[in-house]
Amino acid sequence: MTSEPLSQKEIEARLAELPGWSRDGGKLTRSYRLGSHFAATGLVVHIARTQDELDHHSDLTLGYDTVTLAVHTHSAGGALTDGDFELARRVAELAPAHGVQ
Repeated sequence: MTSEPLSQKEIEARLAELPGWSRDGGKLTRSYRLGSHFAATGLVVHIARTQDELDHHSDLTLGYDTVTLAVHTHSAGGALTDGDFELARRVAELAPAHGVQ
């Protein structure tokens, strides 16, 4: 994965492949609602493990039954890069196993 900033056109094309994700300012964001606090905590742990595997970390917030991510690449001046979309794709794949609503 490169740390080069993506163009607006690339960002729009990649967002189209990630239902539920959006761009909020310069960050890629998504919130997931789960059935309980315990389920939300399990998702957070799984996301944290994935972030460590990728060596790419988001701002990750745990609410009672909600998990919210906001991601961008600090080393690219806060721009969106391949790494941000790879993390989003991986989270989108693992979230259903945790019972997201």
